[in-house]
Amino acid sequence: MLVSTAYYPTENASKYIQQLCKHFAHKVEAGYADNRGHAALPPGPAEMVADPAGLTVRVSAPDLKGIIQARFAIDSHLVTFAHREGFSGLTWMLETPPANTA
Repeated sequence: MLVSTAYYPTENASKYIQQLCKHFAHKVEAGYADNRGHAALPPGPAEMVADPAGLTVRVSAPDLKGIIQARFAIDSHLVTFAHREGFSGLTWMLETPPANTA
């Protein structure tokens, strides 16, 4: 399983988690409580945590294509929700490198 994480500095992290989870809940299992959220995105699970300084997002997927799809799902919705802050996308880091298939 591949894992990718990103951090977005914002005072509105908890609000964005609520918005993301409410939106995703229309199509997949999602929920939030106590500055934490989760969504069962089709490529793999997304976990979100708010702290006073920002939002941490962690997505998992079985392959790189799934990671890219999950990242896009988060980024494309945050562009809408965080437009007042000039949000243009998260800087994602891949925690687990793809296996060498050679």
